[in-house]
Amino acid sequence: MAKIKKGDLVVVISGSRKDRGKQGRVLEVLTDRDRVVVEGIHRVTKHTKAGTTNRGTRTGGIENVEAPIHISNVMLVDPETKKGTRVGYRSEQVERDGRTRTVRVRVAKRSGKDV
Repeated sequence: MAKIKKGDLVVVISGSRKDRGKQGRVLEVLTDRDRVVVEGIHRVTKHTKAGTTNRGTRTGGIENVEAPIHISNVMLVDPETKKGTRVGYRSEQVERDGRTRTVRVRVAKRSGKDV
């Protein structure tokens, strides 16, 4: 099970000084390379080759895009405390069609007495 999924709110815990501490939504998870693309984080300048479309409009130029960062450099944000938190799993009983199943659910592991 992936600990960080598309659409999660995460905080950058290490890496570039300009991005450290910023929060953003996960746009894409690259599981084969253990990387995530986070909205507004690690923006790089990309030069695209000039060309034309079928309508005759020009394409290409310089654009800023989000580059992937390693998944170990981000931490899930707890919705209650708005701070970074570890992720764990808990078994839960779910009843469907009269049958009960045990499923694993993702939970935020809070520090302190309310663990």
